[in-house]
Amino acid sequence: MGGTVKKIIGSIIKDNPILMMGLGLCPSLAVSTTVNNALGMSAATFMVLLGSNIVISALRKQIPDDIHIPAYIVIIATFVTLVDMLMQAYLPQLSKSLGIFIPLIVVNCIILGRAESFASKNSVSRSIMDALVMGLGFAIGLTAIALVREVLGAGRITLGGSGSTIKIPGLSSAPALVFVFPPGALIVLGFLQALFRRLGEDRPEKNSEVKK
Repeated sequence: MGGTVKKIIGSIIKDNPILMMGLGLCPSLAVSTTVNNALGMSAATFMVLLGSNIVISALRKQIPDDIHIPAYIVIIATFVTLVDMLMQAYLPQLSKSLGIFIPLIVVNCIILGRAESFASKNSVSRSIMDALVMGLGFAIGLTAIALVREVLGAGRITLGGSGSTIKIPGLSSAPALVFVFPPGALIVLGFLQALFRRLGEDRPEKNSEVKK
């Protein structure tokens, strides 16, 4: 059990779609201005990823090879439409804040990439696990970027659909506004990518023999 958890954690770090593979950066940098936006985008992406992985894996032997990409896009678009409608109905403020980036999940290379490289070649159970790991990795990466940007750029942390905020002493009165804008997003992304690459490095075993 411990080995499985360690393997999953290792996969989340080494195969992190944002901070290690550099996938889905356009929507990630655009919506990561607040933690609330990041959590909402992460949840929406995860639901689409999970649903599309299950359906594509279940139908992998029925979908002809010559039309598999259009078929995958139709399946993904169906789940995106459902998620978008649910968010508009139950989380209208968050839906308005995320705007066009919810429908753009259809062309998110993370979801289409997992459909092509994993779900279409593996069982439903393995595809569910893949969606869980990749979805959690995406959420960690996106939330980390948003947390740093909001704390440094606005001096606060926005939580929940009600818009409640936690003010950071010392930063709320004099925030570094550059982190609210695209250049700040790229700076934060670069530092977090460096950190994750450092954490994901394979550390060589120490040689117990004393060299003469």
